[in-house]
Amino acid sequence: MRKQWLLCALPKTLTLARRSHPFSSSSSGGGVAVKKVTKANFESTLEDLRTRVREADFVAIDLEMTGVTSAPWRECFEFDRSDVRYLKVKDSAEKFAVVQFGVCPFRWDSSRSSFLAYPHNFFVFPRKELPLDGPAYEFLCQTTSMNFLAKYQFDFNACIHEGISYLSRAQEAEALSKLSLAYENELTNSTNTSQENLEIPIVSTADLLFTERIKNRFHEWRNGIMKNSCTDHYLKEEPGCVMSQFQTVFFKMRPAVELNGFNSHQMKLIQLVLRKHFKDLVFIRTPGEEVVFEKKVVYTDSEEDKALLMREVLEDLHRSKEARVRSAVGLRHVIDCLVSEQKLIVGHNCFLDIAHVYSKFFGPLPSSLMEFALSVHENFPNIVDTKHFLNSSHVLQYLMKKSSKSLSSAFSLLCPKVSSYSVKSAHASYVKFEVEEDEAGSSNWTSGAKHEAGFDAFMTGCLFAQECAHLGIKFDLSSPLTNLATNEKLKGYINLLYPSWNSGTVIDLTTGIEKPESNYKRKYPTVLFSNIVLLWGFPSKFKPKDLKDCITKIFGASSVTSIFFLDYTAALIQFSKKEFVNDFLMLKDTLERNPDDPISVLNPLAGLLEGDNTRAADYDTYKTICSSSASKVLFADQAEAAGIRCKTLFSSQSPEAGSSAETRPYSHHVSCEDIIDTLYAARSVS
Repeated sequence: MRKQWLLCALPKTLTLARRSHPFSSSSSGGGVAVKKVTKANFESTLEDLRTRVREADFVAIDLEMTGVTSAPWRECFEFDRSDVRYLKVKDSAEKFAVVQFGVCPFRWDSSRSSFLAYPHNFFVFPRKELPLDGPAYEFLCQTTSMNFLAKYQFDFNACIHEGISYLSRAQEAEALSKLSLAYENELTNSTNTSQENLEIPIVSTADLLFTERIKNRFHEWRNGIMKNSCTDHYLKEEPGCVMSQFQTVFFKMRPAVELNGFNSHQMKLIQLVLRKHFKDLVFIRTPGEEVVFEKKVVYTDSEEDKALLMREVLEDLHRSKEARVRSAVGLRHVIDCLVSEQKLIVGHNCFLDIAHVYSKFFGPLPSSLMEFALSVHENFPNIVDTKHFLNSSHVLQYLMKKSSKSLSSAFSLLCPKVSSYSVKSAHASYVKFEVEEDEAGSSNWTSGAKHEAGFDAFMTGCLFAQECAHLGIKFDLSSPLTNLATNEKLKGYINLLYPSWNSGTVIDLTTGIEKPESNYKRKYPTVLFSNIVLLWGFPSKFKPKDLKDCITKIFGASSVTSIFFLDYTAALIQFSKKEFVNDFLMLKDTLERNPDDPISVLNPLAGLLEGDNTRAADYDTYKTICSSSASKVLFADQAEAAGIRCKTLFSSQSPEAGSSAETRPYSHHVSCEDIIDTLYAARSVS
């Protein structure tokens, strides 16, 4: 009997109750039945999920990854320009793996005044499924992330041994192309008759005897066919004879010999014999089970028949190729379902999640934030970030007060464990949820817990529905529920995502344009990127105060607005004036070109340049280094790996840089008198 469950609110845990008891739901962890999906039950689950998504009013998603940042300096900072911030997200999505993908369709049932939820937890592992050239997949693991997963009882064995692999759209297209080419080459090689007079290379007496016996036996077999004799008569051999390895079959209504038991060298000799001595016998390879080719020699009675046979074989190979690639597509079928159904997608702080979805299932991430946003919008026309929802709605801000905006905290606060019959507050509008199991039984269902992708997707969907209710959306007035994406009250919250938690901006997916978030409170002064110098490779003894002291001694006490350390090898220095950027780079270059000059020795920057390893550049060089695919822990090492080795890269916006958009080493010479004047002016100001 099919079990139908309803979420039941209890003081500390969320348990499952019979559907006949209409309670409101929620929990901060565990108790909800989440379907565990591995490669063993993926196919059967997929068909059911397609139906659930098609009927859903919205679908919540969540991902668990093997890491977030490959180095401390890869964290998103408030000093990161939008294009730099996107490069860091891009790097994360490209280097780390997705190990769980949570999908939870939600459907409003007006007869029960409740949402029906179907949480699914897909285990993911990027296994190499196709026999293509190239290395196996590689990905990074961040120890803190792996410890975090282990803390919440992540099943690593299920992930590695039973995880579902996948191909992105780009990988599928490449696989189809490579397989087609490989099969066509095989066919060309097996039917090539242009070398009829090719001499068979004989390297041993055994080869000579083998080729002669093969030639004689094929002559016997073919002559028997042409005389309409029983082919079995010509293949009866004593044990140990060469022809005992032959098996007569019919292939597409043509007499054929199935070749078994020959090694690769003997197979090559057989093909050479056929090419040299038999125009009407064709060697072919047809796909068998488990990516193993079956080898056959087929008799054709004319050139036209031979051409027809080749076309038929090609069609078989093409169908086999498509089936193999279709099987390897794996988890992407879930993404294709979400794209085709065009449902409202709900996530929590989900910009990185969406980047992973794009990288893993669509193809290489675009180089720019705008291109990425527009491409995402083309595939998912409606996305809601529940965290942006929390921060943008005055009603929700009032309810949240100063509570954490994390998923589990918001879920616990906005989805309280209260029965629908005991709501006393006139301002509260609690939404009910039911979780349904399918016909597969309980073996594939687990008790969900937070930080499991399937359960987090469930929490995200519940949070979104409750946010809608607090916004004044009345689900029970619609039967069936109207398209939420077109609801006027949600209009200001759809397709706006946080590029990062501290960016102070949201990206509009419909336009690709980033705009300030109205309620964001900046921790640092306003960042003027044209006023920033990137400094790296300086002595490790330098701290922010030391950097500021040596610079302000030259340019004045108010010349430096802020200093931000990327790590102990690199820092971003924001000057109060744009011209200070070029002045600093010019002065540094001059001092390094005249290291023994008394003025250089006495200059306040001398200590900063100690060791001759200090490098400096403008902000665009910071972007260039962040765009490098190298994975170095220290920023100075990353710059080296990115090929940035010049001591000073002058600003691309300065007159000396010319019309070129690229930075180049500054070669202008500043005289000692200029430096003395600078020092004198600085002392006068101070």
